Amino acid sequence: MDRERLENRLAGLPLLGYFFIDPKKLEFSDRVRWICEHECPMYGKTWACPPAVGKVAECRERCLGFENCLVIATVTEVNDIADLEETLATRPDHEVITDAVGSLLEGEGVKPYILSTEACAVCERCAYLDGQACRFPEKMHPCVESHGINLIPVLEENGIEFGFGGNLVTWVSLLFY
Repeated sequence: MDRERLENRLAGLPLLGYFFIDPKKLEFSDRVRWICEHECPMYGKTWACPPAVGKVAECRERCLGFENCLVIATVTEVNDIADLEETLATRPDHEVITDAVGSLLEGEGVKPYILSTEACAVCERCAYLDGQACRFPEKMHPCVESHGINLIPVLEENGIEFGFGGNLVTWVSLLFY
């Protein structure tokens, strides 16, 4: 992979920032997964969320099977950060950028394993609910938190603000390769 060429292409995308890390630097925690189980309405409803993604230990093993991880972040402004509908409406723009970065990696000859935001929204009704295989596994990206990953330490260590305050929303994806 030509990292310099990749970085030149990343520079042309509307990213808040990006950085490369060793996946071993990521913190995996059952506490993060606990939030999915007890606070997220998507738990048990999609292939991108637990329990479908496997136990945190299995997710950790899957992620640590890769040598590299590209972390990308985007930021967008909303009128009212407390308006969940407005905030979530900004997520598809981040997913388009995540897919673009995935395509850049594929253009460099690597097939990334992508973790992104929230639950997958590719299908109106997830096949998981019907006991069927994912209809679009190449488009479905499990949520970062579904894997028990605590992003805050690695973002702070690499100079990416997660909680800007005000009405700014930060979205983050991890692309393992």
